[in-house]
Amino acid sequence: MDLKPHIEKFRKRFAEVEAWLSDAKVFDNPQNAQELSREYARLKDLVAAGAAYLKAIAELEANRALLKTEPAESELALMAKEDIAQLEAAEKKFGHQIHFGLVPPDPTDSRNTIVEIRAGAGGNESALFAADLYRMYGRYAEARGWKIETLDSSASDLGGFKEIIFQINGTDVFKRLKYESGVHRVQRVPATEAQGRIHTSTCTVAVLPEAQEVDVEIKPEDIDVTVCRASGKGGQGVNTTDSAVQIQHRPSGLTVRIADERSQIKNRAKAMTVLRSRLLEIKVAEENAKYAAHRKQQVGTGDRSEKIRTYNFPQNRVTDHRIEVTLYNLANFIDGDLDGLVDPLMTNDMEERLAALPS
Repeated sequence: MDLKPHIEKFRKRFAEVEAWLSDAKVFDNPQNAQELSREYARLKDLVAAGAAYLKAIAELEANRALLKTEPAESELALMAKEDIAQLEAAEKKFGHQIHFGLVPPDPTDSRNTIVEIRAGAGGNESALFAADLYRMYGRYAEARGWKIETLDSSASDLGGFKEIIFQINGTDVFKRLKYESGVHRVQRVPATEAQGRIHTSTCTVAVLPEAQEVDVEIKPEDIDVTVCRASGKGGQGVNTTDSAVQIQHRPSGLTVRIADERSQIKNRAKAMTVLRSRLLEIKVAEENAKYAAHRKQQVGTGDRSEKIRTYNFPQNRVTDHRIEVTLYNLANFIDGDLDGLVDPLMTNDMEERLAALPS
């Protein structure tokens, strides 16, 4: 594929967006200004990659021409061969970046994200694994400079979680975490196992982009809101006031309960945020089912009916079953070093989306 026309297209669009952002009137509409700023950042990277790609091609042509005129063992020829190897790698690298730039960005990639972890098969061990996953995502968020806020949780007897819901705010959170949706399986010897036998347990992870009011419409008459006395952590202020809020959305049958804050108003706002995000997930899944049935749904939408990953502690191994990639550094991975699987998952998704574009 000749990438030069696409590089020029990126350059022209970048100049247009840059000119718009220099006009103070653009910021009268904060949402539009934010979208333009995101597009500006994306195009800036693509324009830089395009310039580097064209430079690599030009230098490759010059070095290959030099090889035709110089003796094979001359100093100039040997230097040219070394340069060619480096330039070919650069051409491939920046070419890939430009190819991926042809895929329209997912508008939800830059959204803040709600993560829900629920214990599955395995009883107390599953709940302990849910706590391990929560810690894993917390460490990953910390390393990337994201902020994490717990929305609701239900503790188990041994210190794990039957369920925990939290929000992560930052740059490109959903872009990097959306592939975590699915069934996570752990194989290890539980702390409660007296005979040293390996047990298999599961947890379900749901990753939802934070929905905006324009994404889904929630009519007041479609929801039932009830309040009750919260229980668990939070001190007497939580436990003695009717601060917990439960919202039921009748058309979808979804129910959200939040009791993390002492304030009923804050809990209601958080519950509405979670409800919107769950409704958006349903909406996106329906659209993907209609228009992207040929894609691997467990990668593209995080279909939670499929086992996506296995964490095998005795072998220090973590395997992602969607892309058949295995890493033998489970200790680091569970400590938040997720990029060894996140990056290949992102690349795989981009390649599939690129292949689906009209030729």
